[in-house]
Amino acid sequence: MQKAYYAFSDYLKEKFGQKVYKITIDAGFSCPNRDGTISSGGCVFCDESGSFSKAHSSSLDIENQIKTGIKNLSERFGAQKFFAYFQAFTNTYAPVEELKNIYDAAFCDENILGISIGTRPDCVDEKKLDLISTYKNPWLELGLQSTYNDTLKKINRGHDYECFLKAYKLAKERNINVCVHMVLGLFNETKEMMLKSAKRLAELGIDGIKLHMLTILEDAPLAKIYEENPFVLLSMQEYCEIVCDFLELLPPTTTIHRLAGSGYSKTLIAPKWVNNKFETLNLIDKIFEQRKTKQGAKF
Repeated sequence: MQKAYYAFSDYLKEKFGQKVYKITIDAGFSCPNRDGTISSGGCVFCDESGSFSKAHSSSLDIENQIKTGIKNLSERFGAQKFFAYFQAFTNTYAPVEELKNIYDAAFCDENILGISIGTRPDCVDEKKLDLISTYKNPWLELGLQSTYNDTLKKINRGHDYECFLKAYKLAKERNINVCVHMVLGLFNETKEMMLKSAKRLAELGIDGIKLHMLTILEDAPLAKIYEENPFVLLSMQEYCEIVCDFLELLPPTTTIHRLAGSGYSKTLIAPKWVNNKFETLNLIDKIFEQRKTKQGAKF
């Protein structure tokens, strides 16, 4: 069934003529919001994995993580073409010379078609972006989470919206594709506030987006806050309704990289429904079908 939104997987298939798979990589980076450079404790929702899927052992060097990823994906899905995805923590948090060695290693196989680098807006500069722009099909994944400075302060993000805008501008000046990460359901943000964020991003003409539901994980600072003063989290229905509202406001050309996740079962406190990835995605499809609308309908 054709989706009502422009999935990143469809974009890759159109661009390269076949399905392309991401190989997740842990390059051993830290984060300035966890090591005390900016503050201690990190973002309130971030756990000890740094948003890493742990698809394989991070004790392996980059080349072996790539080789292991290719082997596993080839055996499971018959995969032939791949993107190297630097996912864990802040993947530009090192000197440029060190970053070059790390990124170069990701292209150890001719079937690696591009690179995707997850990072923070306050950890990119002109020299780092100049380097990233030299690679095939570069994507920069910028964790923004909210366009409201009050919210960013509450979640201990360590940067403001203006910092994101600066990083975004520098990346686009170098023809680097940018995927923006946003969290829905943050503290006192209303539905209207979340949709205002969608409009702000739509005005920028962002290349891609990942939407996340706020989750409470055992080893994240938010767990203690939630335990001491439980607050209401979005239900699956509420989340999916807002996702559809959000996507209707984005340009139809914005690629959708993520709308639902899984893999939280061991450390997840709440909401329990976020582990039902396919049920969540099916509900988003159902809402779009009921509305007879799609991404970009209100752009």
